[in-house]
Amino acid sequence: MPEIIDVQLKKGVLVLCVLAVLARKESYAYEIASNLSDAIGMGEGTIYPLMRRMQSDGWVETYLVESSSGPSRKYYRLTEAGHAALKAQRSEWRTFVVAVDALLEPVSQGDQNDPK
Repeated sequence: MPEIIDVQLKKGVLVLCVLAVLARKESYAYEIASNLSDAIGMGEGTIYPLMRRMQSDGWVETYLVESSSGPSRKYYRLTEAGHAALKAQRSEWRTFVVAVDALLEPVSQGDQNDPK
């Protein structure tokens, strides 16, 4: 069961994490995927469709940077809408975490419902 909740949690926070990574620095998809892999163990395959969707939603824009070791890299940067999405999602995440943490707090003996 831990694997199921782990996968679902990662899927649920992936957009938020990508927005946060890009708020720190403009980056290309493989570098974003590497950051996510190091931080939360997210696989590389999920990032490319997500980046296309975020671009379609107007949250990121792209530009090409020449590379001395191969083809040009497509870099992503947050748009104004992307920064707004990050702010809203960060707020929702923090509210959610507080609510879940409250539910996970141990119940004191006096507060437990007596099934008798």
